[in-house]
Amino acid sequence: MTVDPITLEVLHNALEAMAQEMGAVLKLTAFSPNIKERMDASTAIFDARAQLVAQAEHVPVHLGAMMRAMPAILARSGPLEAGDVIVVNDPFVGGAHLPDITLVAPVHIRDAQHGDRLVGYLACRAHHSDVGGMEPGSMPGRSTEVFQEGLIIPPVRLVRAGAEQADVMALILANVRTPEERRGDLNAQLACLRVGARRLAEIAGRYGADTLVAGFDAILDYSERRMRRRLAELPPGTYVAEDRLDDDGTSDEPVPIRVSVTVSPERLILDFAGTAPQRAGNVNAVAPMAQSAAFFAVKVLTDPTLPPNAGVLRAIEIRIPEGSVLDARHPAAVCAGNTETTQRVCDTVLRAFAQVAPDRIPAASQGTMNLIGIGGRDPRTGRSYTYIETICGGQGGRPRGPGMDAVQVNMTNTLNTPVESLEIAYPLRVERYELRDVPGGGGLHPGGRGVVRALRVLDHEARVSLQTDRRRHAPYGLHGGEDGRPGINRLVDRNGAARTVPGKGSHGVGADEMVIVETPCGGGWGAP
Repeated sequence: MTVDPITLEVLHNALEAMAQEMGAVLKLTAFSPNIKERMDASTAIFDARAQLVAQAEHVPVHLGAMMRAMPAILARSGPLEAGDVIVVNDPFVGGAHLPDITLVAPVHIRDAQHGDRLVGYLACRAHHSDVGGMEPGSMPGRSTEVFQEGLIIPPVRLVRAGAEQADVMALILANVRTPEERRGDLNAQLACLRVGARRLAEIAGRYGADTLVAGFDAILDYSERRMRRRLAELPPGTYVAEDRLDDDGTSDEPVPIRVSVTVSPERLILDFAGTAPQRAGNVNAVAPMAQSAAFFAVKVLTDPTLPPNAGVLRAIEIRIPEGSVLDARHPAAVCAGNTETTQRVCDTVLRAFAQVAPDRIPAASQGTMNLIGIGGRDPRTGRSYTYIETICGGQGGRPRGPGMDAVQVNMTNTLNTPVESLEIAYPLRVERYELRDVPGGGGLHPGGRGVVRALRVLDHEARVSLQTDRRRHAPYGLHGGEDGRPGINRLVDRNGAARTVPGKGSHGVGADEMVIVETPCGGGWGAP
């Protein structure tokens, strides 16, 4: 069946609007500040062959990884019936770290010609503030195996034929520090899928199931054509770049990331041969994480307005060595692979792309998510609490202007937790939240400034986990621009004595003590 251009555009926009509405439902009904305030969650629509068709503009690391992981999730779950919902967070199946819990639901449409017909799948992924493990927040600074990072959920049915599986829910809630909040966030994800299923049925009712399914294929074909046109505009050749993570949390040894990019009119090949082997710490990534970062960088190079779906990837080949830090083997620790290593993959690929299209690619942004987790027992209620947040920093200088100050960059697209919300929800006080007093990298277009986030702990005895990078190696400048400024982490005792702590680690803190995170500033673009 052929879909005319007008119908194609209507369907494409309807599906994207539907994904945005799913995200709005999730945000408005979630319990945790990490989702309802920061929107650390994503939604997407897949066809019956598990190909990504449309997504909302949420978190790049979620969406790119889901695109690659969906076939594996469905292969492990087996055929899904109407009313089923799969829950999964296993990194080696779902392609994300354990706090990112993914729910997947099939959508069946009943029509006179086909009866009960599977037309596609809906998925939502949300970062839960705790899924168990060795540290509150489930993002330990120095884990060495995935079992230390929380409860592992293989693809199992949370809902079967419309009925919640109480035993599965009970098993999940029994392994977390904040069960009421987790139940609330899981229910919000279920509500998001219900709204999505209703909207997809309405679209099928308006245009017909045949037109909807044909529209899925047409959307993917359209994205593929646009991507190939963009590739044909690029200078052919092979371009090499390298960058590195500061360390893996267990030693001071840097972790190199290397990529070779081959551009041709027909295909773009990204080969990560030469990247560091799997490490003892938790900066290991699984392949979908690394692929999501590469996919994001490709969109920056080619066309940011390109509809992000599986059609784009038909012209792109990503080669990742097995057993490397970008495709680690079970049971490697992987929680920082999602937050830190994807940022460095993105930086490395963009560095190579700066040789391909120097007038399109910015200098390195802060290159880290500056993740902080704090947990303990709230003295106001006697209940456990888990605070988690990623903190903004400086953007790299751009070909047409300076980098922005205090912004989330590249693989994360979340908001901050407002001070008022944070202090209501947790026994924490925000002492400082301001721009750093040091500039970004100098250049024709300077890099943006990072921020200072200082949190005072009001709990009697809490645990703080930090997963940060660019503390030793600064964000790079481009085309004569200067490098940016590294970040700094400090702990301050109740007497005001401060000490600098490593980028990755977990620490005990007492009442009236502070943790201060100063985030990196972006690199400069062009000679000053």
